[in-house]
Amino acid sequence: MTAPHPLPYPVIAAAAAVLALFALLRFFVRLRRDRLVADTPAVRIRSAAQGYVKVTGRAVPAGPDATAAPLSSRPCVWWAYEIAQEQRDSKGNAHWHTVESAASVELFALVDDDGARCLVGPVTAEITPTVRNVWYGATARPAGRPPQSNPLLHSGGWRYTERLLGVGERLCVMGELRSHSELGDVNAGAAAKLHEWKQDQRSLLGRFDLDHDGKLDAAEWEAARLAAARESQTQTLQSAISRESVISEPANGEPFLIAPLSASQLERREQLFAGLYFLLGLIGVIVCAWALGHAALS
Repeated sequence: MTAPHPLPYPVIAAAAAVLALFALLRFFVRLRRDRLVADTPAVRIRSAAQGYVKVTGRAVPAGPDATAAPLSSRPCVWWAYEIAQEQRDSKGNAHWHTVESAASVELFALVDDDGARCLVGPVTAEITPTVRNVWYGATARPAGRPPQSNPLLHSGGWRYTERLLGVGERLCVMGELRSHSELGDVNAGAAAKLHEWKQDQRSLLGRFDLDHDGKLDAAEWEAARLAAARESQTQTLQSAISRESVISEPANGEPFLIAPLSASQLERREQLFAGLYFLLGLIGVIVCAWALGHAALS
C-alpha cells in the first residue's frame, strides 16, 4: 500500500501569503475610502458648496424624456449592457466571449426633498444599478425585454446583460460638485468626436491600439468611446451659457459613487467591504502560518 503524497505545504504557504497581502492591501484602501465616505456629510443641493460632496435625491431625466435602454427599450436615466457569444475551444469547453458592450454617458438630474436639482455626469462613476437582468437568445440582439423569471437552464448561444438606473429611484451620489454652464447633448458630442478621430486612423490607432495589431478590438474601441465621452463632457461643462450645478468625476482621485442607497446605508456598505477584506487577509495569514509550520516538520 503506497503512502499518501504529502501536501505541498510551501506552495500552500506562498499562495496564502499572496492572498493575505492582496486582501490586506485592499483592506487599507477600503478603510481609507470608508473614512472618506463616513466623514463627508450629506448636504442639501441648494446649500452645497463646490467641491467633494455627498447628496441624495431622486433620479430623473435631465431633459423632457427618459433614456431608452438599448437592449430592452425600458425607460431609465442610465444604462450599461454587454452582449456575449458562447464559444468552444479545441477541447470542447464552453466559454462566453464579449462581442459588444457600452454604457450611457448622458447626464441625468438628481432632485432632493427640497425640490432643488443638480445634474450628474455618470462617466467613470462606480454605479450600483437598480435593475440588473441577464437573459439568453439565439440572435446577436435580443428579440425583446428580458423574461419575468430567469430559467434554471439557458437556451441560445447569446447572453445579454443589462444594468439600469430607473427613473424616480432614490440615489446617493458622491462626487465633485461644480457650477457649470447649460449642458448640450453629450452623446452627440461624443459621437462627433469619435467621427473626428476616425478621420485620422494613424493617430487613433497610436492612441488606443494597445496590442499593436493594426485594428481596434471591442475593449480598445470601448476605451476610445469612453475617452471621447470624457472629452465631450468636459468641453460641454466648460461652455458658458447658463449656470447649473453638476456632479462629476472628482479631480483629486476621491471615489465617484452612485448607488440606490441612503447615506447611512452607503457608509455601512463600505464598512462591510473593509471588514470582509480584513477577514480574508486574516484567514490568509493563519493558513500561511499553518502551512509553514507543517513544512518545517516535514
